[in-house]
Order: sequence, then C-alpha cells, then structure tokens
Amino acid sequence: MTLNLRTNLRFLTPAVLILTIAAIAFGQIAVGKRLTPSAEVPRSKTIDAAQLLKDIEYLSSDELEGRSADRPSMEKARDYVEKRFKESGLQPIGTTYRREFDITMRGRDKPLKGINFVGQIKGKKSPERYIIITAHYDHVGIQNGEIYNGADDNASGTAALFAIANYFSKKKTQHSLIFVAFDAEEKGLQGARHFVANLPVAKESILLNINMDMISRNDKNELYAAGTFHYPQFRPALESVAKTAKIKLLLGHDDPKLGRDDWTNQSDHGAFHREKIPFIYFGVEDHPDYHKPTDVFANIQPEFYVKAVETLIVAVGEIDKSLRK
Repeated sequence: MTLNLRTNLRFLTPAVLILTIAAIAFGQIAVGKRLTPSAEVPRSKTIDAAQLLKDIEYLSSDELEGRSADRPSMEKARDYVEKRFKESGLQPIGTTYRREFDITMRGRDKPLKGINFVGQIKGKKSPERYIIITAHYDHVGIQNGEIYNGADDNASGTAALFAIANYFSKKKTQHSLIFVAFDAEEKGLQGARHFVANLPVAKESILLNINMDMISRNDKNELYAAGTFHYPQFRPALESVAKTAKIKLLLGHDDPKLGRDDWTNQSDHGAFHREKIPFIYFGVEDHPDYHKPTDVFANIQPEFYVKAVETLIVAVGEIDKSLRK
C-alpha cells in the first residue's frame, strides 16, 4: 500500500518501547525475521494453506531485500512470481506473462525497469468478458540499512493471487479471469497505471477489478471490502459472502467524506477507478508494522490469512454469479 496515502504509525511512546523490548527479551513476541508464526499451518478444504504460507514467507524473506526495482534481488522476486503463475494454472495472454514498462523516480536520470505479470483463466459461459484480479508484489526495499520485508504489504496479496488462481483453474467461473501482479505500486501505482493505459483486452469487456493489498493480519478479525459506495451493484453479493464468512467481512472505507480513511485511490484499484472501471478492494486497516522493518513473516496471522483468502475465493465466485443477472 502506498505510504503517503495511509495513516503512518511511526512513533512509539517510551513506555510502549520499554514494554516491547522487555517482551522480546522474554520471547513473548516474535519480530525476528527468521522466526515463523507460532501457529501451525491452518487446515483448509479450499486452498493449499502450506503453499500459501510458503509463498508469503519467501516473498518477504531477507533474500529479496524488500522487493524494490532498484535492488538486483528484485529479479529473484520476479522469477518466483513467474514460476508461481505457471504452477497455478494461469495462461499468458500472448507469448509471455511479463509486461515491461519504465519506472520513473525522483533523483534518477534513467528510468528503472518495471515488470507486471499477466495471466488468464478462460470462463465457461462468457469468456469474452473479464474480471481482473490484482495485487502488487513490490515493496519499498532497503532504507537506512534496514530491509523492509513487506510481508503484509503486499506479499500477502501476491501469495493470495497464486492460491486463488490455482482454485479457479480447476473450478472455472462463468466469466474469464485475468490475474495481474503489479510492480511499482509503492512508486505511485505506476505498474497499474501502465496496465490500464495498455489493456490486453477491450476496456468495455472488463466487468470489474478485484484488488488485494494487506490481507494477512488483523487483531479484530476484520477484512474490509471497499468500493460499494461507488459501485453499489456489488453490495448484495458481498453482503451474502459476509453472512457465512469465517472472518468479519465489512464494507466501507470508500466514502470521499472520510478523508484519509477513504481508500478509493490508495492502491492499484485507483488506476481502474480513474478510468471508470468498477473495483472492489480487499484489505485491512493499518497496524503498527505498516511500512516498517517489522512487517515480517513472523508477524502475520496464519489463521486469519487463510480464512481471508478463502473468503476472497467465495467473493470472486459470488460476484461472478451476480454478473450473470
């Protein structure tokens, strides 16, 4: 999630800092980058939960140095995304999953190379109409000598892409699904903007964008779906999903009156909204590790994460069915 658009929780009070240090000393909390979440792999009848956790763990590992285009290790992240696209049953649109573009940055004379990954699953009944499911795989790299691993933001959404694609490669939807892993979200949604400006299918054939950004942890067991303020036609389907979801699926954070709490343009779905392509964005409210070196695999909540991805699969299915009406 782009930093300058979300609340930045950057300060701890001295008392909280002391308690945090004490807790670490006694092993009561896990912030070490090599630790794993304390919970066992949650059971799931819908997805391969172990693979989901393996994906988010690798994408947020120190080896990838925070997944920023200015780091050589970004190529490892890209190779992994490409490999998992193929393994998840996605077919490229054309000859390759890769869509290159230029990333411009202040202080750099030459642009960096950005790469979006695009794959598809053809629908059963209306293959000429598309739902585009997205998540950004980049993060903010290394700052002041520290790796910002970006486990929740947004290795969580990227790993969910693979799990959702794998599910629907076996259980086809009515409409076609396009999956996109965006680069350069953290640099001003540049990957999403390039994609929307160079769509691989006709704009009028796109039904909506479903975007995922920060979905692996929430102390209140809450996941938000934003967008129905602008696109109320999706409210009934999402309300139906919420009734049986294993987590609290809430609608909101999309009213312009909310100011900074309006998430309408705060991730890649904003690029679609600007072009009048409907969106639903799934994400959690900010947590203390947002855009900090402590957003690591050890601090995700596996039980919540697995249930969130299961809920997203149900949501895609319900929205797909609702579009036939």
